[in-house]
Amino acid sequence: MYLFTSESVSAGHPDKCADIISDTIVDRLLELDPKARVATEVFISGKHIIIGGEVRTDADIGEGFYRLCVLDALSGIGYPESGFDESQTLYPEAAEIRVLVSKQSPDISIGVDKESGEIGAGDQGMMIGFATDETPAFMPGALEYARKLRDALYAHSLENPDRFGIDIKTQVTLDYGTKADFDANRPRAIRKIVAAVPHAAGLDIEEARIILKGVIVETLENDALFNEKGCEFYINGTGRYVNHSPLADSGMTGRKTVADTYGAYAPIGGGAQSSKDYTKVDRSGLYAARWLAKHIVAAGLAKKAVVELAYVIGHARPVNVTVDTMHTGLTEISDEILSEKIEENFPLTPQWITKKFGLDRPSDATFLYADVAARGQVGYPDYPWERLDELEWFNGLKG
Repeated sequence: MYLFTSESVSAGHPDKCADIISDTIVDRLLELDPKARVATEVFISGKHIIIGGEVRTDADIGEGFYRLCVLDALSGIGYPESGFDESQTLYPEAAEIRVLVSKQSPDISIGVDKESGEIGAGDQGMMIGFATDETPAFMPGALEYARKLRDALYAHSLENPDRFGIDIKTQVTLDYGTKADFDANRPRAIRKIVAAVPHAAGLDIEEARIILKGVIVETLENDALFNEKGCEFYINGTGRYVNHSPLADSGMTGRKTVADTYGAYAPIGGGAQSSKDYTKVDRSGLYAARWLAKHIVAAGLAKKAVVELAYVIGHARPVNVTVDTMHTGLTEISDEILSEKIEENFPLTPQWITKKFGLDRPSDATFLYADVAARGQVGYPDYPWERLDELEWFNGLKG
């Protein structure tokens, strides 16, 4: 065996609650003011919700704006579930919300908002894009399976709130057989599945496990890598999982960056995406780097690709564009030349990235940052930064 594991968490996980609240604030501020500058992080402990950070906007907002963002986000996630009382799950209306948001420092805007109309990077840092031909989504296999099971179990809980809660974690271990097959993106089997799903106090744990395993098996039964007899299941491993939500475990914006990106198959860069507007390259730079890496693999230039973009606060263009195809290149073009060609052809400034992906105008018709926070920052075809709209140029690199 040669095993690799990735995990995922549902929108009801306390850290995801914090992410979704943070990005609901971003969505609504940008709807009111597309030039708003936002970095508002959330900490949840029990019924206490603290919103901190800084904002610059011409919109007329007050504490009521932030409270409505919190309540709408939590009810949209699915809290409270009918099978749990106020000691077992979070009831949003009972939340004690404290707003500690200040104005963004003018020292930052000096470098970000330039007289030329260009946007300088809102911070320094490095962002990582990754792609692999292991799955049709150009995402790592174990993470794709963990997300698939997360979504199935979350949907089941939403449909049965009298029996199951929405604070869910999943974990999947793939067996590649050998390191060589891991490097070549050839998984052989799903070996281990872990799931934690809250259950109502009156539901027997063994009955809960049978139901949840049934959801898992039904989700994977037609998958070539899944064999129920050859897979180990760990469902609600402590034997009881009734108390959940932020009442049982605190949540904080930005703590699920591995699950949000590549499931530990690749580096994750310098910072989290949730809570930040498009001038923050932790967000916009990640989207651009993923877009580039996906094009490299989709064009058949390599089986895997890591792309690093690095920025300096106040400067528009990245200080480096570095491609690493991890010794899986499929053409004669070297990683060095590929890096140079990309840097020459794509500006990769925050303004260019923002316009290309519409990052300043989230909406129901395009995308919402809160939805991205709930599902994951990369890997879903409806995200603008997942579109393969420059394949012709990348195919041209093959000569």
